[in-house]
Amino acid sequence: MPITIVQKCVHFEHPVKKGCIMKKYQILAAIFLSILSLSHIHAAQGQVEFNIRFSDRRIYYVDSSPIYVQITITNNSPSPYRFKLADDRAFSIDFDIRSMSNRRLPDSDMLVRKRTQMNHIFFREISIESMESFSFVEDLRDYVRFDQSGSFRLRAIVYPELIRAASIEEMESNYLNLTLRPPAIPGPDGIPLEMDIDTGAVLTRQPLSPDQVITYMITARQQSQWERYLLYIDLEAMLLQDAARRRQFLAENEEGRRRMIANFRLSLQTSVYDGDILVIPTSFEIMRTEYNSTEGTVIVLQRFRFPAFTDVRRYTYYLEKRDNIWVVVNYAVQGLGTERND
Repeated sequence: MPITIVQKCVHFEHPVKKGCIMKKYQILAAIFLSILSLSHIHAAQGQVEFNIRFSDRRIYYVDSSPIYVQITITNNSPSPYRFKLADDRAFSIDFDIRSMSNRRLPDSDMLVRKRTQMNHIFFREISIESMESFSFVEDLRDYVRFDQSGSFRLRAIVYPELIRAASIEEMESNYLNLTLRPPAIPGPDGIPLEMDIDTGAVLTRQPLSPDQVITYMITARQQSQWERYLLYIDLEAMLLQDAARRRQFLAENEEGRRRMIANFRLSLQTSVYDGDILVIPTSFEIMRTEYNSTEGTVIVLQRFRFPAFTDVRRYTYYLEKRDNIWVVVNYAVQGLGTERND
């Protein structure tokens, strides 16, 4: 997917603060641009899809971790679809979140400050080719202030020409249901306990066999259940596979190392980390499992379905047994080619 990353800038002026009177030619130009924009909206309607989903399906609490939403724009038209995406996404998208009584939740303090100040917007021009998609992830807490627990209904709004006084074009997403629970129960060490989204029980590692661990992990990834997916992954061991990160990790003190592991986990959950272990397979099959009392390997055939073909890859997961629990410490991937979809 080609993405034009030429940095550009426009001046942002909040509509409420705009006090000058436009000259006649400015008014005519604005009307002309509005007509073009409306034409563009009608042309794209039904051909460009805008969908959102939770990128890390989990139990959310009113005062704790981020609430990540993946935003995907898919071009089903025969020609490229182009739009502007601000470096600060607050000038490209918005979230409308309402309680069950239809009360709209207030904007976050940070969002209010950004949009009420006079500043410049740096952006990139994105081009999505026909039958391709573009996605990015945003944290709802950057946009909305959550003051209480409860059930909510949310949608996202994208402004292809940025949020400006003269901008009229917008795209609305599908709706999602969000449930926020009261503050999480702290564990013995003061860190909130991770909960299973399906059962509401505290997640704990079980003495599964290596192939059961991998099945559990991949299934959780298919369902975007991050707590389950990361439960049997040794994040420190995975982090240290990269030589540069390993040198930095060894140079840090204990607090710095914990921070690096926490940031690595966050990069996995927000898809910032570019690794094959994050790709979601359409289907998978355990091919072979080998292990002794301390080490094991599991070979898995995974298929990734695309519109015209299916990509086939062989994953080899390396595990170690610690305190009677098997954990994943590394992996390798081999491409096996593609299969044509029927």
